[in-house]
Amino acid sequence: MTRYLYLTRHGEATPDESGLSDTGRRQAALLGKRLRGVPLTAIHHGPLPRAAETARLIGEHLPEVPLHVSEAAGDYVPYAPTRAELPPQYADRLLAFVGQFPGADQKLADEALDLFTGPVDETRHELVVTHNFLAAWLVRDSQYAPPWRWLGLNHGNAALTAIRYSPDRPPALLYFNDQGHLPHELRT
Repeated sequence: MTRYLYLTRHGEATPDESGLSDTGRRQAALLGKRLRGVPLTAIHHGPLPRAAETARLIGEHLPEVPLHVSEAAGDYVPYAPTRAELPPQYADRLLAFVGQFPGADQKLADEALDLFTGPVDETRHELVVTHNFLAAWLVRDSQYAPPWRWLGLNHGNAALTAIRYSPDRPPALLYFNDQGHLPHELRT
């Protein structure tokens, strides 16, 4: 059957990333209101405070939908490319960017693919509240792009992306980084 995967990046964080800013809380609440008409079966979220608080605030508008914390939905580099994989004109910049972070966690990235992608036994609508890197990794995978191509896919805070996984068809990117539920001053 078909899986509808909804991805969102957490709301805007406080400068110390200990939770959400006032703007981030507003973003999360507005996303929760937008999702009221979606028959969600689960909200998965990363363990860091900014993702957990975003999921909780979304969940306040969807009281029947269970929240599940998942390390696989966390904040990590899913894949670190080699220079040979990258277009030469971008290699220095992309390698410097990835080099700012701890090494890639391929095990968690593979676990995220196993947990959140592909067709399922029963039609399901799931939301993953995560971070920019994992959202980009999952979008990249849905388009059969090379592993390094998660780099450069950016998600706004509390923006919404949807991917449909149906049997016997390639994944369909239904929309990407949609911020239509946010007034202009809350868009990033």
